[in-house]
Amino acid sequence: MDAKFFLARKKVAMGDPRRLRKKYYTPSHPWQGDRISEENKILKEYGLKNKKEIWKARSVLKNAAAQAKKLSGERSEQARKESEQLLKRLVKLGLLKSNSGLGDVLNIKFGDVLNRRLQTMIYKNGLARSMKQARQFVVHGHIMVNDKLVDIPSYIVNVDEQSKISFNPGSELANKEHPERIELKDGVKEPEERKILEEKDKKREEKRRRDKRTFKKEGKKERR
Repeated sequence: MDAKFFLARKKVAMGDPRRLRKKYYTPSHPWQGDRISEENKILKEYGLKNKKEIWKARSVLKNAAAQAKKLSGERSEQARKESEQLLKRLVKLGLLKSNSGLGDVLNIKFGDVLNRRLQTMIYKNGLARSMKQARQFVVHGHIMVNDKLVDIPSYIVNVDEQSKISFNPGSELANKEHPERIELKDGVKEPEERKILEEKDKKREEKRRRDKRTFKKEGKKERR
């Protein structure tokens, strides 16, 4: 037997990582003005890194809807069990109410999924000044969920965990006197105050970028 053929079969049997499929659906057409405009607004509003995060969130909704449609047309015992499991999972994630049925799965909005992301939860709970800062806190390991370190901004927070989001005790942000910490009354900040803080963060980020560009230009001049 040819050695290459044997190795190829061995890789398939062992689960070659290169054969893993995407866990999200990409748009059917790359150039759609309305869709691109909508996605750009979502990126800005929720502080997402790229459009892949939008597609992943949409896929969660799309998979749930497809499963609900499939199960609604079946009457077997297995279908009943799978329906209960689907509804239980969506209720646990805070996307449905406890008395919901399969038909309610189709009424879940895309924004409902984005609002369950850890990054969004941190911002809405008043632990960060902006969506961008919320993302930084998560990625840099400053956030814990249910006493477990979570560094994935797209992590879907379930109902039991939403009140257990806190700063990592080993982080400097655990200190209430830290300059980046905001003490919010009743855990909510007025929209006007939030807007002011976001503008300050935006100006700070623009200054950082200008300084970075200036540093690169000076570095090139010195090398010449």
